[in-house]
Amino acid sequence: MLKKYFRKLESIIAMSQSIMTPKQFIFLSSVLVGISCALAVIILKTFAHKVFSFATYINGILKLSFINSILPMAGILLTVFVVHRLLNGKIEKGTSQILFTIAKKASIIPRKQMYAQIVTSSLTVGLGGSAGLESPIVVTGAAFGSNYAQNYKLSYRDRTLLIGCGVAAGISAAFNAPIAGVLFAIEVLLVDVSITAFIPIMISAATGAIVSAIALDENILLSFKQQESFNFYNVPFYILLGLITGGMAVYYSRNFQRVEHYFGKLKMNPYKKALYGSAVLAVLIFIFPTLFGEGYESIKLLSENPSKIMENTLFEDFRNNPWILLFFVGGTTMVKVFASGLTIGSGGNGGNFAPALFLGSYLGFFFSKLINLTGLTNLPVTNFTMVGMSGILSGLFHAPLTAIFLIAEITGGYSLMIPLMIVSSISFAISKRYEKYSLDVKSLAKKGHVFTSNKDSNILTTLDIESVIQTDYLTVTPDENLEKLVDLISHSNQTVFAVINKEKELVGVVHFNDIREIIFNQYRVKYTFIRDIMKPAPATIYSIDSMEIVMNKFEKSKRAHLPVVKNGKYYGFISKSIALEAYRTKLRAMTIE
Repeated sequence: MLKKYFRKLESIIAMSQSIMTPKQFIFLSSVLVGISCALAVIILKTFAHKVFSFATYINGILKLSFINSILPMAGILLTVFVVHRLLNGKIEKGTSQILFTIAKKASIIPRKQMYAQIVTSSLTVGLGGSAGLESPIVVTGAAFGSNYAQNYKLSYRDRTLLIGCGVAAGISAAFNAPIAGVLFAIEVLLVDVSITAFIPIMISAATGAIVSAIALDENILLSFKQQESFNFYNVPFYILLGLITGGMAVYYSRNFQRVEHYFGKLKMNPYKKALYGSAVLAVLIFIFPTLFGEGYESIKLLSENPSKIMENTLFEDFRNNPWILLFFVGGTTMVKVFASGLTIGSGGNGGNFAPALFLGSYLGFFFSKLINLTGLTNLPVTNFTMVGMSGILSGLFHAPLTAIFLIAEITGGYSLMIPLMIVSSISFAISKRYEKYSLDVKSLAKKGHVFTSNKDSNILTTLDIESVIQTDYLTVTPDENLEKLVDLISHSNQTVFAVINKEKELVGVVHFNDIREIIFNQYRVKYTFIRDIMKPAPATIYSIDSMEIVMNKFEKSKRAHLPVVKNGKYYGFISKSIALEAYRTKLRAMTIE
């Protein structure tokens, strides 16, 4: 019955495509992708919230604090089971895969990503894994956009645009924050977007927010209504918070990578690895129960009734002691990165978006509460709790605009805009100083696939060096005389020749301009050998070089052709004009209009 309904819907959409202009169909598609992504968000968020409510209820009635530790272990083990039995033993995690797909795989995302992320992340995070649902939501939204575009045979540009629509709708629905959704799609994922492309992305984000607002209980969404007015006398403390959040973002990024790398090197059965990692996570959650799940409920408590976060913990008897509360919050802040790393590294699926918000809120609370307890001044703790979230988010993802507007939207107003701008910009600057790439891009950088705010660098990174190497160039040997070279010149269009030895190794090059005067002297042509007039290559390109390195070598050598060496042997030439033409072609393809 359901399949029949979907087939009918597909036929209606296909008919609409035939009678609409391409732009009108993109507008319709952005609405449909937005609705699909919002429904995925509703499923994920509702499941995670119900499990958290169940665990909280069991703890409150039976006082079984170990339940919070057992559920994440079960969730991670179930995730590993699903991945290995139903998903062929592999699942891509994190938003970095979307960047790679847009650049290297023509924006084609496998169909399984439309459900794989929902299933695995709901098991991991829904059952208490210390990670976030936003990254799986983003990947799911991108998969909806890509597969929708594939289904209706849309171009690369339109596929990429609908990926952006899916991402924007996912973030928008998860937080009821359409502006943040649009900014995240543009600031973090899409390489180049024209002004006209904003319209479908905005439509999709608005659609996601509307569906989410209608269907999701407000208690499930992360939102704040309590905040105090901005006092400009507190600006020095906001500056200090920006410095601290920037440093903490670097701390989180580096330690998360260390934990993931540690589990990546472990030579263990996947189930043993999951059991090992989740067991350590269980201990951390037993000591700091607020590490359970996304942590949004504890963020709300932190701004409303901080002492409640210590209920059903080892420190419950001291919940009214402000210094013990501060110690508990500080301890949770420092170990959050290890809880998230253990969750994802041991086999679970989730992201770092929610942990960034969790960490920022706890750090903002800790900082302002510490200042207040020392009697130095009286800071608005709620404001610092919320502004701290933007600091970590900006520093970790190198996305200051997304951080600013996300917190502005979930707080229901823009009264904190100035402190949000101060903290986010300073945190971004500090993080960028010590971490060249954002947390998600770092994994790509290690594999040689780097995507930054530099558009030229991004495009060059996506070009395949093999596609511009010409291997049919004629060659000469050092012991041949110029008669052979003159004959080759007269029967080809080449202006440069590689000189190779018997082992096919490159020993030099000969440029036509360098021998122009000699070739009209028959005596010199007959008695001059190649070894006498050849020159060392001004620069040598290696087959493993990136296109960015290749273009830098062209720039420094001031030559139009450079030889290529592969596995120590001469391989061919690259023409600068051909490389530039490949760049221009890629630029046209990657510009979303």
